[in-house]
Amino acid sequence: MFNNQRTLRALCLIGFSSTALATSPQERPGEPLATLTADLLSRFEIGKIAFNEDLTIEGGLGPIFNQTSCGSCHNNPIGGAGSQTVTRFGFIGKKGGFDPLAELGGSLRQAEAINDDCAEFVPPEANVTSLRVTNSALAFGLVEAISDADLLANRDSQPETLRGHAHMVSNFEDPTDELHVGRFGWKAQVASVLTFSSDASQNEMGLSNRFLPFDNAPNGDEELLANCDTVADPEDGPDADGYDFIDRVTDFQRFLAPPSQTPQMGMQGETVFINIGCAVCHTPTFTTGNDPETESVLRNVSIQPYGDFLLHDMGIAGDGIVQGEANGQQLKTPPLWGVAYRDPLWHDARFSAGTFDSRIRDAIAEHGVFGSQGEPSAEAFAALGVDDQNALISFLGSLGQVEFDSDSDGDVERNDFHGYSDTIGFHPCFGTTVTPDDPCAIHDVDQDGDIDLDDFDMFLIAYDDEFADCNENGTNDLLDILLGETDDDNNGVPDSCQTCLGDLDGDGNLGVSEILTMIDAWGPCMNCASDINGDGEVDVTDLLFIVGNWGPCS
Repeated sequence: MFNNQRTLRALCLIGFSSTALATSPQERPGEPLATLTADLLSRFEIGKIAFNEDLTIEGGLGPIFNQTSCGSCHNNPIGGAGSQTVTRFGFIGKKGGFDPLAELGGSLRQAEAINDDCAEFVPPEANVTSLRVTNSALAFGLVEAISDADLLANRDSQPETLRGHAHMVSNFEDPTDELHVGRFGWKAQVASVLTFSSDASQNEMGLSNRFLPFDNAPNGDEELLANCDTVADPEDGPDADGYDFIDRVTDFQRFLAPPSQTPQMGMQGETVFINIGCAVCHTPTFTTGNDPETESVLRNVSIQPYGDFLLHDMGIAGDGIVQGEANGQQLKTPPLWGVAYRDPLWHDARFSAGTFDSRIRDAIAEHGVFGSQGEPSAEAFAALGVDDQNALISFLGSLGQVEFDSDSDGDVERNDFHGYSDTIGFHPCFGTTVTPDDPCAIHDVDQDGDIDLDDFDMFLIAYDDEFADCNENGTNDLLDILLGETDDDNNGVPDSCQTCLGDLDGDGNLGVSEILTMIDAWGPCMNCASDINGDGEVDVTDLLFIVGNWGPCS
């Protein structure tokens, strides 16, 4: 649900406290910028449909491709990073030099085809291959709106030994224009969102378009292409409103909000992050430019990407693939915003699964391989004490953390209000004073140092569960509980409204029916009626409650 919709629902359905809102919750991952006009929001919504739509063969899919929709790759969340990988390949001679084997379909292999006869494979001539994991498209429009001058000035401010390389590229929309600083893709090989959309449409889905008007030949075989390509090129064309597919998906990506960050500032781990040199490449802050040709909602906006969008030498941790001016050891510094929900990490997905802590530690250590510009920071991290290491990792975990989402499931719901054994909910935090390093800081949205009714107003705006007023006093149940109503079972309903705790079938008795229902729900069970004590688990404790209160109840 979009931020403006949550706000409207809160205003219409709940009883507010008397204090005014200090601010509003940040946009969720995959949501539009909150500042969009009605027209831009409509374009975003139409673009979202196109982004998630599966192309058909009749609609231009293939003949070779990697996925059938943009959303299939950029899916964590919609528009964000993905877990899918694609294969790059090429040939490195004994005397060096990289050949992308373009005559054999290089350097990107399309893994799928409309039929087996059209399938592409990594040619035996290739002696280097590398996987690429999907980058995030969140806040693409804001990244695009950073001026070249600011990116270059940041480059020039970096110490010489750590200085990045700006990949200067042209945009499809104006190939005769001056070169621009690339900022999208693992090699920073793309500078504009529209160019990105056009390139991905052709190379990842096989959709030829006005900038790339011909399909790729499987392994460079033009005769095979002629037999496999069943739709006339270019396959992309205008809809009833005059927009091509690539224009629609560009609108979606361009107007996506940045990943949330909770708390937004002040964590000790960020100080450690800066002190050991991580912020040299992972630049915390940029302000977008004031180009009059850019939509006004994207101009003069302060953002916190934690990336410099430059190429850096990663030594033997590079991918070996040359693209444009980017050599085989260079990779673009990936922005760290949203890293909290990225799995896997690294360009080739080498750090996957496990805990966020383990993936991050592995990724930091990998910066220290031979020849990497990240080696000093990796060594500095290894030399830190345990507390400082943990503080830095906690800070990185805040980059993508949704406000109030204490269980990190992407939703703000009842368990984020009362909390379970492994989370800390709004209710137990209410009335406490906090610093940005405290677990309760996720609920101090206005960051004024205490969890109060101003924060609760915003909690209700962000709340994804249904609101209830069981005693019909004009105040929602959660506010009643905050103001003193007991909720001993932590189910988000005042105890005064519960006439028979544990009566799962509503017959006024605790008996066999309740036992059987509990057995069916046994184990982890968030927000379920069988979890009598509200600890997120249906277990012996809940069963014993039924046995101890067997029979009619009042």
